[in-house]
Amino acid sequence: MTAVRVVAAFLLTVSLTACATGPALEERGKVTAPPGDSRQLTVGSAGFTESDLLARMYALLLDRAGYETTILSVTNRELYEPALENGQIDVVPEYAATFADWLNSKANGADAPPVGSPRLGATMTALRALAAPRGLSVLDAGRAVDQNAFAVAASYAAKHRLKTLSDLGRSGQPVRLAAGDECVERPYCAPGLRKTYGIDITAVDPKGVGTTPAKQAVQNGQDQMVLTTTTDATLDDFRLVLLEDDKRLQNADHIVPVVNRSRAGSAGVKRALDKLNTVLTTEDLASLNEQVDSWRRLPEDVARRYLESRKLIPADG
Repeated sequence: MTAVRVVAAFLLTVSLTACATGPALEERGKVTAPPGDSRQLTVGSAGFTESDLLARMYALLLDRAGYETTILSVTNRELYEPALENGQIDVVPEYAATFADWLNSKANGADAPPVGSPRLGATMTALRALAAPRGLSVLDAGRAVDQNAFAVAASYAAKHRLKTLSDLGRSGQPVRLAAGDECVERPYCAPGLRKTYGIDITAVDPKGVGTTPAKQAVQNGQDQMVLTTTTDATLDDFRLVLLEDDKRLQNADHIVPVVNRSRAGSAGVKRALDKLNTVLTTEDLASLNEQVDSWRRLPEDVARRYLESRKLIPADG
């Protein structure tokens, strides 16, 4: 199997000044290049644990399918998305609703109404329509979802018999919410919790999204709930539990591979990456994050062992 090579992000920054070599466009909205099948592919990572794990799994699956891969870590979507368009990056793991809204803002302005929604089908339709004119193909969404989520102390949930956000709304309990500053006005956060669930949000404690201080504030009772994500691997460490978003307030941020159509739009790439989509769950992804962030295991080892355990690649030795 070809070894996965990792390239530093600064190389991309320099190369972005060079001429683009991506799909031919006669005009915005009309892709003229056919789906390509380059045998040497660059897989992009956004530089955080989860993205790095996904990129490494993509690379290993592509290696197994006969491609030669390099991983390029770029922490800024403003850099890696143009690189994906021009073929300097060929494949990247993305989040369906978030990426749809990002492309929508890029195409139609920052004030454009969002196109991502809690409905996966509608979100994917909007995402693919926005991606195609840029020479990008969006492959099928996987089972794993990394979206905003809300957690409370396990003792608090037991005391008030809470399993869902609807349960919390019906309880009538006043809730001080640990989250980011933007939660005050974002529709998925405090306003949405009030409108959709009837939760009495009395204040937003600006401690950030899923940060250690935010979780500690809920653990010690200073706050009653924290905004985090569905793949947060450290909730047990703080004795916190997620409340189910039973009315689907949050958008469909399923993990989805996005590829440069002229270089990686082939059926071979799709077949290789679809293998992960049908297996990887939200719970699996949270566990993989935990192994890297809490157990201090190497991402490349965690990624390989997971694929081996699911028999997606053969075990070494």
